[in-house]
Amino acid sequence: MTLQNLSLWDVAIAALLIVVNGVVSVALKLDLERKLAWAAVRTVVQLLAIGYVLGWVFRYDRWFVVLPLMVVMTLIAGFAGAQRGSRTYAGQRADSVLSIWVSSWLVAAVGLFVVIRIHPWYEPQYAIPILGMILGNTLTGVSLGIERMTEELTARRDRVDMALALGATRWEAAQAPARQAVRAGMMPTLNQMAVVGVVSLPGMMTGQVLAGQSPLQAVRYQIVIMFLIAAASALGTVGAVLLTYRRLFSAEHRFLSARLVERAAAQR
Repeated sequence: MTLQNLSLWDVAIAALLIVVNGVVSVALKLDLERKLAWAAVRTVVQLLAIGYVLGWVFRYDRWFVVLPLMVVMTLIAGFAGAQRGSRTYAGQRADSVLSIWVSSWLVAAVGLFVVIRIHPWYEPQYAIPILGMILGNTLTGVSLGIERMTEELTARRDRVDMALALGATRWEAAQAPARQAVRAGMMPTLNQMAVVGVVSLPGMMTGQVLAGQSPLQAVRYQIVIMFLIAAASALGTVGAVLLTYRRLFSAEHRFLSARLVERAAAQR
C-alpha cells in the first residue's frame, strides 16, 4: 500500500471545515472569530514551516543539525508551559523550561538508547518525532501542575499561614496543594491512556498505518510512546511542582505569598 499524496487543493477543502467553528462562534455569540482565524493561520504557517525545516534536517542527517532543532523545540515548550494560569511568579519560566527539559530528554534518551536502540542516536526520523510527542504531553502536565499549585496556594493561603504559625514545616504546609497539583498534571495522560485504541487512534500509530507499516508493529511503537509520555509527564509535573514550592516558600518556613501576582499585572 502506498501513501496517498495530498495536493494543496485537498488541504484547502479540509480547511473549509473550520467554517463550522466560525458558525458556532457566531451563533452562540462567543466572539471567537478573530482568535479562530488567527489560530487557523498559525496552524498552516507553523506546520508548513516545520515541514520545510524537517525536510532540510532529514537531508543533512547530522547531529549538529538535529541537536539544535531539539533544543529549540524544548525551549519553546518550556516557555509555553509558563503561560498558563491567572497567577505567576518570578522564575516561573525557568522552572518550566528546566522541568520539561530534564524530564523529556531523560525519558527520550531511554526510548532512543534502551528501547528502540537506533544508531546513530540522532537519526531524525526517530529522534525528532519521539522528542516532540514527549515534549507536547509533558508541556501539558507541567503547565497544569504549576497552575494548580499557584491556585491551591492562593485559595489555601490562610490555612497554609496558620499551619506554619503552629509549627508545621514548609513541606507539611504545602503538601496538600502539591499533591493536588501533581494529580492535575498527570490526569490528562492517564485519561488518554484509558481510551487509546478504543476511542481514539493516536497520531503516530495512524501515521505509520497510513504509510503502510504493519498495524501490529505500529501498535508496538505506540505502546512504547504512551509509556514514555506517561513517565515524562509524571517526572516533569513533579519537578515543576517542587520547583514552584521552592520559589514560594523560604528556608525559614515562611510562605512568600507576595511573590504570587496576577499575570495581567505582571505583563504590564
